Amino acid sequence: MAETKRIMVSLPDRLLREIDAMVKRDSINRSELIRQAMLEYIAGRRRLELRRKMREGYLRMARLNRELAEESFAAGQQALLAYESCLVEGDKLDDKKG
Repeated sequence: MAETKRIMVSLPDRLLREIDAMVKRDSINRSELIRQAMLEYIAGRRRLELRRKMREGYLRMARLNRELAEESFAAGQQALLAYESCLVEGDKLDDKKG
């Protein structure tokens, strides 16, 4: 393991009793249990931060997709109106020929 530092940690009696029961059951020492707990805590925080960033990204993409869909819908509506106009003009020409 890399260089280690000693720190002092204050814990309530009840929590220390639970830790001592775990270290006895798992045949490890307090330091190892606390190291593992801290690593799990850090990993959990990283996962939460990643999920937060992903949620923000998905929301931005949703807004962009909606804007693009609305633009496409508007363009499609205009194209449809132009097409219908051509059809109407074509019908008028057919009526004059007939």
